[in-house]
Amino acid sequence: MKVPERYDLAGTMRGLALVGGDPTLSVGARTSWFATRTPDGPGSIRFDLTGDELTWEAFGPGADWLLERPDAIAGLRDDLTGFAELARAHPLVHRLAREHAGLRMATTGRVFHHLVPTILGQKVSGKEAAHGYVRILRKFSEPAPGPCAGLYLPPEPEVIAATPYWAFHPLGVEQKRADTLRRAAAQAAALERCADAVSCTARMVSIAGIGPWTAAEVTRAAYGDVDVVSVGDYNIKNTVAFALTGAARGTDEHMLELLAPFAPHRGRVCALLARAGIAAPRFGHRMALRSFASF
Repeated sequence: MKVPERYDLAGTMRGLALVGGDPTLSVGARTSWFATRTPDGPGSIRFDLTGDELTWEAFGPGADWLLERPDAIAGLRDDLTGFAELARAHPLVHRLAREHAGLRMATTGRVFHHLVPTILGQKVSGKEAAHGYVRILRKFSEPAPGPCAGLYLPPEPEVIAATPYWAFHPLGVEQKRADTLRRAAAQAAALERCADAVSCTARMVSIAGIGPWTAAEVTRAAYGDVDVVSVGDYNIKNTVAFALTGAARGTDEHMLELLAPFAPHRGRVCALLARAGIAAPRFGHRMALRSFASF
């Protein structure tokens, strides 16, 4: 498949990593992998970018399911209609939209896959979330099909739902997050049946322990929601305030006001800021750790 000019395979696929070093992904500028559990079973898909052509190959029982939507997973169904005009509302956003014109928002179609690392990221540092996720995959999952060494599948929801909360303690996950994870796993089948991001969000936030921040992180990856904003994230509100006004700190309310002119591409603006490595100044050791103010 021919890709848009300056298509950013690495940046697009990296957007699916809701914790650092996500073992269900292997991301490179020319070759990237994604592994998941499909309705047909485990599968992995490899994307190879050569010039302006993107090719792919899938492995495992879930290969056929993955091959029905490789362009969506690679962000090539992402609709940028109207964004170029909206981006002109702010000089920095306008510049980033040009500099990172190849960045796309991927759509995996898998909800529980992304719900696990997002729940693990509630109210802890990014390092803690990543370590917990790796430990859970090593204990409750297995290597993905295909020849990519180190690529893992997400856990099966049935396994997580049946595991007592105390079994997560040695993995660095306390009872509150473990119970949320188990409740989400019990609802996984219903979540996967949701037709769109709106209905999925409503079902997710009906589960005790899941709030708007968690739902936003998940729907961005699962549905490619380009407008959703992660309200409640400690860093994002500060990053947006700093990038668009120069203020070192912001609030969720101010962030939403600043992003309002970019609807329905507010989430895309946040993705561009992240891809450009823009962040608000950090003060002291505590600020050096990514934390999540609410979930």
